[in-house]
Amino acid sequence: MIKVGIIGGAGYTAGELIRLLLHHPEAEIAFVHSTSNAKNLITDVHEGLLGETDLKFTSRLALKSIDVLFLCMGHGKSAEFLAEHPVPQNVRIIDLAQDFRLASPEHDYIYGLPELNREEIKAARHIANPGCFATAIQLGLLPLAANWLLHSDISVNAITGSTGAGVKPGSTTHFSWRSGNMSIYKAFRHQHVPEIKQSLAQLQPGFEAAVDFIPYRGDFARGIFCTEVVHIDEALPEEDIVKLYKNFYETAAFTHYVDCDLDLKQVVNTNKALIHVEKFGNKLLITSVIDNLLKGASGQAVQNMNLLFGINEHSGLDLKPSAF
Repeated sequence: MIKVGIIGGAGYTAGELIRLLLHHPEAEIAFVHSTSNAKNLITDVHEGLLGETDLKFTSRLALKSIDVLFLCMGHGKSAEFLAEHPVPQNVRIIDLAQDFRLASPEHDYIYGLPELNREEIKAARHIANPGCFATAIQLGLLPLAANWLLHSDISVNAITGSTGAGVKPGSTTHFSWRSGNMSIYKAFRHQHVPEIKQSLAQLQPGFEAAVDFIPYRGDFARGIFCTEVVHIDEALPEEDIVKLYKNFYETAAFTHYVDCDLDLKQVVNTNKALIHVEKFGNKLLITSVIDNLLKGASGQAVQNMNLLFGINEHSGLDLKPSAF
């Protein structure tokens, strides 16, 4: 069994991670660390787990007793934690924050998007789990970058559920504000854009076009619905583009090209990503949908753990969407 430690156990992503690992056939949670909730039952915070576990939060760090450590803290906190708490060399680390997503000679973290870096992930010690928006956006663009078809600025609009803002209450997360409402935030300056451009340049070296990303807050709890518009050769048939997508994702465990229009309910509560394209003259409209807490965070983190330890990529992740 893979012994797992979790740091920062009170947030939404940690709650989903705990839920997945409790039912993972080849993993066992050794501890869930939370200083503010130490000695409290996990179900006192994550009430959706009532009846599934009697584990308690702990303030102790039994780092020598685990095989893999998940970091579920706020952005910037992972680097601080690791500077203060040396982790044994044999312990793998999967960071769900943005601290190590950009390649640097100062760290050895592999960017954990399996559709892009599957073989590198398998051999890694440390994984930087991608951002939720970044996952949805990249999966819509990677087949084009792999075929050197990105030659101009890319327009992106994506709407996310309220869980994307984290568990800490804020003025834009209250139900009375969010319900029946939507709004723009961080237009053209969202923190996920650099990692998106990094991945596109990995497949299409020299890619320098802008990714003009407009994020929206939605009036639903979970999911990301993303549309992207790319200028493309008008003479290139749509069926040829579709074939590129199907070939690119042919062996992907959870990402699928589909021939129908997409909606959120097809992916919510699953680790799936669904992609669809339509061509209009010299413009290509790409639609991608994911669950922001699963394929966009904790589900992808477990997928990366499975790859790290050489077990079935689907282990603990064969989740089904709601019928309604």
